[in-house]
Amino acid sequence: MAPITTSIDVDRPPGQVFAYGTDPTRFAQWQKGVVSGHMDGDAAPRVGEKCLTTRRIGFAERPVTSELTHIDPPSTWGVHGVDGPIRAVVEVTVDPLDAGQRSRVTIAVDFEGHGIGKVLVPLAVRPQARKEMPGNLATLKQRLEASPAQPN
Repeated sequence: MAPITTSIDVDRPPGQVFAYGTDPTRFAQWQKGVVSGHMDGDAAPRVGEKCLTTRRIGFAERPVTSELTHIDPPSTWGVHGVDGPIRAVVEVTVDPLDAGQRSRVTIAVDFEGHGIGKVLVPLAVRPQARKEMPGNLATLKQRLEASPAQPN
């Protein structure tokens, strides 16, 4: 199945959009269902490093581990889930607009089901993601455009 792909234009330069949109410590600020997140390392993120998030799924909080598959600031970033019955594959692309004064951020997400996840992905996960993605990107845009500096 094709990834669920959503784009939005943001009135901020690519570097700012990329830094905010790919920082797991900020995911809870703009992604529905995310409680917290961080990278496993202390330095700048590198390929192979783990991205650890906690998501509210139903009535429970569940840890999710993904591995950074590629990073090329301020253009592209990707992770691939490595645990659990539902593993997301996420690609973030930030394209400059208007000579780098604005940006178009595109997020493509797909899912791999393992065990019970094979049933849940087409029945619940993909429809929920398709519904949430436009709102998540609208919140990302609002947060970034709310302040000329880094959003709160």
